[in-house]
Amino acid sequence: MRKVHPEFAFQSRELAEQIEGILGDPPDRKNYQAMTTALRTEYANGSGIEDLNMMAFALVDVIEIGDPKALLADAEDFEFGDPAHVFAAVSCPDGPAAEMLAAIEENHPDLGRQAIVTAFLHKHPRMWDDDDTSLDQLAEGDDGDDVDDEESGASDDFTQMFDQEGDH
Repeated sequence: MRKVHPEFAFQSRELAEQIEGILGDPPDRKNYQAMTTALRTEYANGSGIEDLNMMAFALVDVIEIGDPKALLADAEDFEFGDPAHVFAAVSCPDGPAAEMLAAIEENHPDLGRQAIVTAFLHKHPRMWDDDDTSLDQLAEGDDGDDVDDEESGASDDFTQMFDQEGDH
């Protein structure tokens, strides 16, 4: 398992929630397909929303991973990666998907790099691990032995120095 930057882990989870939300319950594949097709068309035309999750959503079902190790290595740094290296590690089928990928590389290389890595992480959750910083995880193994049941240990003389109502 490889650790990824916490922001990539967050974005991957956000993408999963976005996909689940658009699919709905029960899943409406027709609506989902219409959304992804519309996004791909917008990005292929050189426009589209400059949003990481929207871009990852447009890519996730059509992106083909040629070099997963390169994407995992790039996932360690959210801000400063190598767009050319990431785009070289993936492809899309000919047609609108390939046009979309080329337009994203030309018009939004840094955001596209992040979207590709996010889509990759979403598609391959068993290849990476993120640091769980939830309160439950942080408290795991804490048996409370660092809590001092006695008083703070400050003497009366010390605390009276700060007593505003006391005698001066």
